[in-house]
Amino acid sequence: MTTATNPIFEIEKKYGQSIWLDNLSRDLIESGELKQLIERRGIVGITSNPAIFEKAIAGNKIYDADIEAGIKAGKSVEEIYESLIFTDIRNACDILKPVYEETNGLDGYVSIEVPATIARDTEATIREVRRYFQTIDRPNLMVKIPGTPEGLPAVERAISEGINVNVTLLFSVDSYVETAWAYIRGLEKRAAEGKEISKIASVASFFLSRIDTNIDNRIDAKLKAGADSIEQEAKLRAIKGKVAIANAKIAYQKYKEIYSSDRWQALAEKGAKVQRLLWASTSTKNPEYSDVMYVDELIGANTVNTLPPQTIEACADHCHPGDRIESDVEGAYRLMESLKDPDIDIDLKEVMDELLEDGIDKFVKPFESLMSSLETKVKQLATV
Repeated sequence: MTTATNPIFEIEKKYGQSIWLDNLSRDLIESGELKQLIERRGIVGITSNPAIFEKAIAGNKIYDADIEAGIKAGKSVEEIYESLIFTDIRNACDILKPVYEETNGLDGYVSIEVPATIARDTEATIREVRRYFQTIDRPNLMVKIPGTPEGLPAVERAISEGINVNVTLLFSVDSYVETAWAYIRGLEKRAAEGKEISKIASVASFFLSRIDTNIDNRIDAKLKAGADSIEQEAKLRAIKGKVAIANAKIAYQKYKEIYSSDRWQALAEKGAKVQRLLWASTSTKNPEYSDVMYVDELIGANTVNTLPPQTIEACADHCHPGDRIESDVEGAYRLMESLKDPDIDIDLKEVMDELLEDGIDKFVKPFESLMSSLETKVKQLATV
């Protein structure tokens, strides 16, 4: 496949959406595969998280030499862990630096997440965000902060201090709106201090497939229990696999409202960049659905889609680019409103709250598992 026939390049050049890779490992960096993904697949950014690093480090001998060096230097398991991931992040940032420069700071970023164990602690989060940004020391680094009520004040402060931020684990439209205003408040504070705001970048990571999985499971449970009528069954089946995309389309409308406001325009005049919506959790979990449904249906200007490797390959093979983020927006609002229908009766707030707690847990457990396996490896290598 040539770059000319790769749909990912069309998505970027024609429709203004950036495609980032949701994966990172030392193998990817040292094998040259990351450079190839940039050149041949049009990848212009990377996101990482504890689950990704657990897969990368656990049982992989490529890290052993650095682990042994850490042991000899008397480092703790936590310090060894950080030295491993910070090295990978720096090297990935360096590989993407040309993209960062060519796009004038629009793309070329690598995201690293502060420990999910502090997702509910504002002060601990901002301390770690500062430390990560200063220690890794790359202009194209983004530090991930969970979009929890405790995380958003940390977002505002980080932005005011000139730190690029990827706000993660956003599920509800309300949470997205709060995130956008936290970003704007951070820029306003920085601008009021007479500091440069044109170099700061941020994305708001809005999760998709996990929403459909949760709601589809609730629908399946209702269908299994038995619908009261053919009409009720039809209503339930009609919304399967459709809520996440409808939710994202509404978030995009909120994005347009916020970034066309007078308050934002005052910042834009000083060179501020919009905080782009980033579609996350984009691998399709249900084999009955298209493996690129969370790509094809949400292509739109000034957005980012972060894809795991298998979805990148699927998209390069059979995505059908088109500007769809604003297609049938009224239908999206109707679909979300239909959840209140007594025949459907799904509490959206309950779903979103559950997903946020589950999302934090999905990052905490891999982190704890990784630290445990790394501790075991340190003990093994220390005796060699």
